[in-house]
Amino acid sequence: MIINLGMNWENFYKDNIVEYLKSLQSNPFELITLIIDLTIVIFLLYCFLKVVRGSRAWQLIKGIAFFIVATWISGLLNLKILNWILTGIMNLGVIAIIVIFQPELRRALEQLGTNKLTQFFGIDKDLATKTKEDIYKVVIAAVELSKTKTGALIVLERDIKIQDIISTGIPMEAEVSPQLLVNIFEPNTPLHDGAVIISGNKIAAAACVLPLSDDKDISKELGTRHRAAIGISKESDSIVVVVSEETGKISVAKDGTLIADVREDVLKKILISNIVTKRFATEKKARKNRIEELRGKIKKNSKNS
Repeated sequence: MIINLGMNWENFYKDNIVEYLKSLQSNPFELITLIIDLTIVIFLLYCFLKVVRGSRAWQLIKGIAFFIVATWISGLLNLKILNWILTGIMNLGVIAIIVIFQPELRRALEQLGTNKLTQFFGIDKDLATKTKEDIYKVVIAAVELSKTKTGALIVLERDIKIQDIISTGIPMEAEVSPQLLVNIFEPNTPLHDGAVIISGNKIAAAACVLPLSDDKDISKELGTRHRAAIGISKESDSIVVVVSEETGKISVAKDGTLIADVREDVLKKILISNIVTKRFATEKKARKNRIEELRGKIKKNSKNS
């Protein structure tokens, strides 16, 4: 059924909204169904906007919204001719919308019919799984850079935020990928000189300036990259992957110390152990402790009552 947006809003208010509020007074339990109804509608609208945003359809949605508002205003101001024209366009617009949004509707229906249902509703992967995948991508990039003896400095932020360091570089906010990391450190390119910061499962910035460690115990053979890696790992809890330009060897800086010349499998274990295992195991333990505390309080309250 097509809704005439040029309807009499006063009658609509009396016949629908007022009557519904009266029914809520007589049956308050309907308020629960109203809340559920609104929640589902808002969620579905959010999912639809998430699917079409960034596509060509997004611009068309803006045009449709303009038509809806213009039709409503023309009915409100009693502009009969304009309202009649706009209402006619809106009635035909239902068929036009199906044609215009065919690719988006087709993609949504395909996802509903496959195991990609969670992607349709915007449910992303588990954070621990996503972090582990990002680590694998960093390892792949480090190995590729090592083969060509391309110098690199990749900082993986943990609990202590290093926004002041991120602000010294070029903002990116890009998905972590081995290809992008390798391309950033390609010699004689604008972003190759400096560090890449990975924060919140994103490449936050490139060409960042790190503080150099002034520790006199550090070997003089280590270059600027390694000193910078040690410096930032000492000032924060970040873990840094370094690829030497001279030897192609991979090193890891952690808690102000440098683990030199690590193999691919060792690099993977170090990063997963310190970034995934410790972090998410601690969070899981904290959640379990909070649940136990709540259970204890409930039992205590039930005994007292």
